[in-house]
Amino acid sequence: MIIKIKKCNREDLEILQEISIETFNDTFKDHNSPENMKVYLERAFNTKQLEKELSTISSEFFIVYFNEAVAGYLKVNTNEAQSEEMGDESLEIERIYIKNKFQKHGLGKYLLNKAIEIAMERNKKRIWLGVWERNENAFAFYKKMGFVHTDSHSFYMGDEEQIDLIMTKTRL
Repeated sequence: MIIKIKKCNREDLEILQEISIETFNDTFKDHNSPENMKVYLERAFNTKQLEKELSTISSEFFIVYFNEAVAGYLKVNTNEAQSEEMGDESLEIERIYIKNKFQKHGLGKYLLNKAIEIAMERNKKRIWLGVWERNENAFAFYKKMGFVHTDSHSFYMGDEEQIDLIMTKTRL
């Protein structure tokens, strides 16, 4: 088993788009209407939106490879790129997306450790993320990795308001 990670650039846009749509759809399609999924996927992962995210200075993407195959990616945000006002001492993990066929191989933990490494290099005091309240597997994973539920915020899937639990880790 060989795991590699590569920092993304503009040339990786199509790969990011494919992983984003596939993993988000696989994870959430059974819990949301097809109309709301379509609206969200088209808004969140269109080419223009991903180009904007890739060009944001305080955001970084990393593709993870499992035995040479594209398996998923990590997106982290600092400073003004964070999706919530968390201050300059925080790093946000906005996405850890792993394709279904590559789950249960430790890739989520691998990407989480990459985020912790980035936070430590930048002298951040905490890492935070939002996880959908009904995504029990993700919640359990982050809890096991030392994150605690500290807050919540609204997330819109099309026209439906949902709740994301804010989870924070301060022991890096």
